[in-house]
Amino acid sequence: MKITNETKVGILATVAIAVLVIGYSFLKGNDVFSSEQEFYASYDNVEGLVVSNPVFVNGYQIGRVSKLSLVESGKIVAQLKINPDYQIPINTIARLESTSLLGGKAIVFDIGNSKQYAQNGDTLQANVQQNLMQQVKPVQEKAEAMVGRLDSILTSLNNTINPEFQQNFNRSFASIANILRTLEATTQKVDGMVGTQSNRLTSIFANLESISANFKNNNAKVTGIMTNLESITDQVARSNFEQTIKNADKAVADLQLAINKVNNGQGSIGKLVNDDSLYNNLNNAAKNLDNLMIDLKAHPKRYVSFSVFGGKKD
Repeated sequence: MKITNETKVGILATVAIAVLVIGYSFLKGNDVFSSEQEFYASYDNVEGLVVSNPVFVNGYQIGRVSKLSLVESGKIVAQLKINPDYQIPINTIARLESTSLLGGKAIVFDIGNSKQYAQNGDTLQANVQQNLMQQVKPVQEKAEAMVGRLDSILTSLNNTINPEFQQNFNRSFASIANILRTLEATTQKVDGMVGTQSNRLTSIFANLESISANFKNNNAKVTGIMTNLESITDQVARSNFEQTIKNADKAVADLQLAINKVNNGQGSIGKLVNDDSLYNNLNNAAKNLDNLMIDLKAHPKRYVSFSVFGGKKD
């Protein structure tokens, strides 16, 4: 049987149309050869998500986005075709996530722990993760601020480290190095001195240890000596105090005796204190002397006589 050219063209056209329909359906996310589970997820923004983008679980593709629809509330509902071999828990979250720096998106399932599984046509919980550029932007801003601060610090250091400062800095380090060398030399001298005098130091420490041991062994004797010294000191102090009190008592008694004699009119002081005759005699003598001085001033010729020519004195 001979096939005509018209028949061949018809068959070829039919096959081409079928391939075109199947390819178009596949590009739209529809699999015409197998029955898949359909799930839905609602998002506020699906920028970068297109039909046929994959659906992953831990990096493994289990389905694809088959349709995107804008509803009256302004949200976008994504239809997801999932391989029927996988059961999806009802509390699974369909997270919209960036897959590259160029803005590629995919749906990533965070598998829940529920024992109840989602049925065909159920709507899953949705969540949107910031894209990589949004995540990198805060880090970029911090890095730019850090670079600006670093540039300011380097500029300040460049202005501070002038030639004079460098010279002073170098001199300071040279001085420190010199001090360290001096300390090292001093330490070496001390080490040498200690090494040469180690025998004497050992002997001195041995003597100190021996003295300390003697004190420890004769602790009772030392305590007795200190007790005796304390007793002797107390006796001396007590005897001196008693003798002082006795001398004071004797002095007070002698003073009282002298006062009694004065009061009784005994002795010169007693007579002077108790006898008025001496006072009266002294008073009369003073009056006579006063009268004599008055008469001498009034009549000096009675007591003094002289002549210019050496005449006879009266």
